Amino acid sequence: MTLQRQYRRGDTGPAVAEIRSKLVLLGLLDADARAIPAENRDRGDAFPDDTVEAVFDDAVDRAVRHFQQQRALTIDGVVGTETYRQLDEARWRLGDRVLSYSVSHMLVGDDVATLQQRLLDMGFDCGRVDGILGAATERALRDFQRNYGLRADGTCGPATFRALDRLARTVVGGHPHAMRESELILRSGPALAGKVVVIDPGHGGGDPGVVAQGLGEADVVWDLARRLEGRLSALGVQAYLTRGLDGDGPVPEEQRAAFANATNADLVISLHSDRNDSPHARGVATFYYGSGDHHGLRSPTGEKFAGLVQRELCARTGMVDCRTHGKAWPLLRMTRMPAVRVELGYLTNPDDAALLTQALFRDQAAESIVVALQRLYLPPDQDEPTGMLRLPAFT
Repeated sequence: MTLQRQYRRGDTGPAVAEIRSKLVLLGLLDADARAIPAENRDRGDAFPDDTVEAVFDDAVDRAVRHFQQQRALTIDGVVGTETYRQLDEARWRLGDRVLSYSVSHMLVGDDVATLQQRLLDMGFDCGRVDGILGAATERALRDFQRNYGLRADGTCGPATFRALDRLARTVVGGHPHAMRESELILRSGPALAGKVVVIDPGHGGGDPGVVAQGLGEADVVWDLARRLEGRLSALGVQAYLTRGLDGDGPVPEEQRAAFANATNADLVISLHSDRNDSPHARGVATFYYGSGDHHGLRSPTGEKFAGLVQRELCARTGMVDCRTHGKAWPLLRMTRMPAVRVELGYLTNPDDAALLTQALFRDQAAESIVVALQRLYLPPDQDEPTGMLRLPAFT
């Protein structure tokens, strides 16, 4: 089923029945007659009349929020495109289906994530564990099959499943991808010149994002992105923007991630501002790829960079520290390189909004991000305490 709109508490209909059935399958919701569409029911069981309509009730709301927390999604109890997509992915277990790589339709699911983790544990480099069966995962699978004496066809079928199952008890997990990311940072050297960074000003193309206090999020982050781009270019960094000031329409996060992957960038920096129903909510937060309870996955370089950005922004701008958090949002998950999302202030807060209107503040914010980027690549003996490093020191 393709989700046509968002679903939340109080909604009814076939889509809600499908959502309930997925939550029941995952053990997050007690089964009842309204949880499973009529066409999927076992006719040997007793069900009330099929005219009973599935309801998105309080129990479903709690189950959805629990699932969103597990998967490091936005916890709002709303089943939109991303929550529905991950509900669908979560139903797959390794061995449920044959896995193979297709350029036009890459398989996505928890079974793929399990395969990737198994391959990494055995020393076969498939990149980051993201549950997406791409070219790197296929290469690693072929290498495993070749080393195990199987037909190296890149298809994970019954013979490969049996081999993986036999080896599962003998392999001790570790963090090979974390070590690879750290090694890439060390080998790239401390200089920023020559590095490639994708800057993603959120929203745009007719999508203003948050609008409050006379400000539009898309315009605010566009201005910040241009200031950041100018500073990075002056340091010899090749900077790309995921969108222009105007456009034909909104650019989905999946397309922004594909653009970043095509540039073979070293890092992605996504810029946003936040909103909250309470006008008292304020401050800055940064996000990196982290999956919560789901496979315990994260981007160690993304986490480190997010922490550096967060500390520099708080120290240099005086904004309230809302800390760093792991999330599985599409842009953070689908980029092959580390990505960080910065939520700079709440436009719904008068004090934050007032700061964001000031050119000096935006300059300070841009400089904070550039300093954090430099600190990411500096060896420990050359690093400076938070708030102390100045741009002239490394221009």
